[in-house]
Amino acid sequence: MQNQTIFRFTPLYILIVLFELFTAQNESYHHLHYYAKPLIVLSLFLFFVSHAKHLKTVIKITVSLALLFSLTGDVLLMFVNVSENYFLAGLASFLLAHIMYCIAFLKQRNKKVNPLYFIILLLIYASGLNYLIFPGLNDFTIPVFVYMAVIMTMAVLAYTRLGAVTKFSYAWVLLGALFFLVSDSFLAINKFYEPLKHGNLLIMNTYALAQYLIVFGILDLKSRRDK
Repeated sequence: MQNQTIFRFTPLYILIVLFELFTAQNESYHHLHYYAKPLIVLSLFLFFVSHAKHLKTVIKITVSLALLFSLTGDVLLMFVNVSENYFLAGLASFLLAHIMYCIAFLKQRNKKVNPLYFIILLLIYASGLNYLIFPGLNDFTIPVFVYMAVIMTMAVLAYTRLGAVTKFSYAWVLLGALFFLVSDSFLAINKFYEPLKHGNLLIMNTYALAQYLIVFGILDLKSRRDK
């Protein structure tokens, strides 16, 4: 994808993210937050479907579904104060989003890449996170553990794209997967360990960046076997 395409969309995307952060932090405009938050992923989805003609059908479908499941999760998580069931439903939606990303990355993997050391690093990271949040998980223990396993799998599969896609696509998607992991870690710590100072700022900035990097990484360059 040409740089001018990125430059056209990026300022608008930044404004949408800033709008979400502003409405989330200001009570006077909080009612607008219910429009601002879904607009982040919705804008990416609309941009993706309008620029994905060069991609294989399975990649277009899985990434589109990942964005739609993420959008659903964003909406559901806005109502966690009403019922914890909304958190579980949101978790399930994002779980499905990660599974869709897993499928997309799996289609572009390099079978020669050995991710063992990367997996070890992720397991060390997950162990540290689990140490913090486990006492507060209670009924969420199994759902959260399943979710952690899937998102780490997504990161591993992003890592295995090395050599099967161009360097730009590889770097952006891998960074996006890692930022997704960081964002969800902030969310888990904020909910199950202790509220983070400027928690929403940390969660939403890393989340918005993660989705942006993955989408543009997928869009920008086709895998070598597609050329």
